Amino acid sequence: MIGLAWSQAIEQWGGEDATVPAQARRSWLHRAPEQQVVALYRTTREADPDTPAPWWLRALADGTLDTRADGFAVEDRVASLLSMRSGWVYVPWNTDGDSGYWEFVPSERTLAEPGVPTTLMLTDRHPGWIDVYRVHAGAPPAPVAMRGLADLRANLARLESLTPA
Repeated sequence: MIGLAWSQAIEQWGGEDATVPAQARRSWLHRAPEQQVVALYRTTREADPDTPAPWWLRALADGTLDTRADGFAVEDRVASLLSMRSGWVYVPWNTDGDSGYWEFVPSERTLAEPGVPTTLMLTDRHPGWIDVYRVHAGAPPAPVAMRGLADLRANLARLESLTPA
């Protein structure tokens, strides 16, 4: 039953056309009391360690992020930066419960065969919260870990010009 409760908690309603993460925050886990969301997630994760969840909830449950609002602020700052630049497109779906990702569409032109454009994903694997995967065909390359928004801003032109891995 806990798995069913969690699948309903992460259900996205109407965010398919979102152009920024804030427009896709429609699930129960985005609106319910934060402590209730974290408690349900932790209970679900005990039954299934691979429980799908947004990066910010995993970080919040692990104690590396202070609040859900802090996670939303990271998403919104990245959206503000990338929305001002030509070529970046927000993709509001990823895996169940995730927060979506950004693609730098012009990078696809550098591939000789179909592949994946330069992609920015938010992550809980390090305190900079931002990973960039260079344009590639085939297996994904190791992510480039950003040390936060300032590092992303300082390196964005270089990341946009990366050649295929």
